[in-house]
Amino acid sequence: MPSLPPTFADQVIAQPPRAQFESFLDEHRDALNGCLDGLTEEQARRSLVASRTTLLGLVKHVTFVEKVWFDQAVTGRSRAEIGIPAASEDSFLLTDDDTIATVRLAHREACAAARRTTSALELDDILPGHPRGPLPLRWVYLHVLRELAQHCGHADILREQLLDERPVGPASVGVPQLGELPADTGQAFGAP
Repeated sequence: MPSLPPTFADQVIAQPPRAQFESFLDEHRDALNGCLDGLTEEQARRSLVASRTTLLGLVKHVTFVEKVWFDQAVTGRSRAEIGIPAASEDSFLLTDDDTIATVRLAHREACAAARRTTSALELDDILPGHPRGPLPLRWVYLHVLRELAQHCGHADILREQLLDERPVGPASVGVPQLGELPADTGQAFGAP
């Protein structure tokens, strides 16, 4: 039987809401940072979808997310002052200096800074610095958790594609391709 996520542990379930939010955030932060485990630089940068999304770009983007919501929203500093792109979509772009090591370190540092920045705040404290206007920390935690969970799903799929590449052509005969379904679809996909 697979182990339960850390957030299912009895000590987390019994904690106050703030500690639960932080546990869920940390679980997703760790999962995103860990999506690069065991990959080559080429694999981490490989584009498998039409968008700019790569595994390395995802981790770089969630570093941007941490800085937007736990620096800009808390302090009111501009994105230029923080040193992040003005547009969210540009946070996926990789430079020649971006490596697995540098992107992971920047992500860990942004997460640690986020924890420090919010450590003295309460869930109902209002964060004044986001362009959308003042927002309570509780809403920001929920929003960031939603975004991290979405990107964990993206990372799972991209990583699976990288690690489970199947040959194309004669060697793949009998292996359903995208858009093909087995003849008995109901049984193959566990339908009742």
